[in-house]
Amino acid sequence: MSSAPAQKRVAAIVLAAGSSTRMGQNKMLLELGAESVLRRAAKIAAAAGLDPVVVVTGHQAEEAEAQLAGLGCAVVHNAEHEVGIHTSVRVGIASLPESVHAAIVMLPDMPFVSAKMLRELVASYRGGDAPLVISRYGGQVNAPPMLYDRALFGELSVMQRRCGREVIRRHRSEALEVDWPEALLADLDTPEDYQRVVDKLAADELATDELAGDSGA
Repeated sequence: MSSAPAQKRVAAIVLAAGSSTRMGQNKMLLELGAESVLRRAAKIAAAAGLDPVVVVTGHQAEEAEAQLAGLGCAVVHNAEHEVGIHTSVRVGIASLPESVHAAIVMLPDMPFVSAKMLRELVASYRGGDAPLVISRYGGQVNAPPMLYDRALFGELSVMQRRCGREVIRRHRSEALEVDWPEALLADLDTPEDYQRVVDKLAADELATDELAGDSGA
């Protein structure tokens, strides 16, 4: 009796190389709860079962790498990070072992992306033969995380701008889409964005604590 085929191996490429000019400081190092933005994202990728979790560093690389202590991430440095985010995707793709079938490209500064979301992208990919799984927010906005099959790695490696948008446009007719609420699209570009997210996470934690207290009453 033959054994069941092995599941397709899906990696994470966590893009953490940018200089955060609009924030005024490195947003990868900002705290959300008890940990940094970057450490939180890497832990979410690992919790989703993505393997390996590759973190691409650039600006303040040593400080960023220190945030990953003990997590078992693979860290690669992008010396050309100032040229554009596409160079970080290229470096991440180049670092993946041959045994990886697909990769999810994700941005740490999208703090409401969860391990559950990542697992759903993987399940959609493993359940079919599409080379691309797109996250769609509010029924209309396409944004990371995005899953790319190895068949698209070559195109990702030669794209000249943005974060895979031209590859998505080229293969849109072959792609699967997974829909998320528009509220999950929030990102951290400015100090005002960061404060809104901090307030939202604090409110959610308070509501969870109050619910747990009511349940135990």
